[in-house]
Amino acid sequence: MITGMDHSSDPASGQTPAPPPSASPLPTTEAAVAALRALATEYGREIEVTHDIGADRTSRRSSAGIGVTTDPDGSLPHEAYAEFGGLPRVSVRLYPEDDALITVEGVECPDIPREDVPAFLRSVFGGLAHVTARLFPPGYRLVVPLPGDRAHKEHIPGVLLTPWLSGRVR
Repeated sequence: MITGMDHSSDPASGQTPAPPPSASPLPTTEAAVAALRALATEYGREIEVTHDIGADRTSRRSSAGIGVTTDPDGSLPHEAYAEFGGLPRVSVRLYPEDDALITVEGVECPDIPREDVPAFLRSVFGGLAHVTARLFPPGYRLVVPLPGDRAHKEHIPGVLLTPWLSGRVR
């Protein structure tokens, strides 16, 4: 073995490498709520947050029995709903399963990973989100750019085109 070299991750050394640290910058619902409050302050918006804690209170746990508050593994699920003031009208429902439902002007964007929620909201509040229109077949899509050359696209029914959405048609 050459001295001065680290061979701890070498499979031949017989040692197993340490597991990587949690990659999620928002590991809990409470951390995500703190990030939402920071965004509200950054963009000068009011925010109202409600918390649902316990299996009998969260929306995806409708099968929980009466008086049952924990999951089968003993954990206590925590869900939060945040509503931002101003235009565009934005609400965020943070689920215990590390995803979120974000609603922008009545357009629901489901299954947003929790770690993408702050970037999604920065795009919306910062003016990067836009609406694309197609002539055939006719339709509209809300496009929200995300870091890493990604974008979340959601279909908009024509009757839901609010003045804020109409002002962002490209």
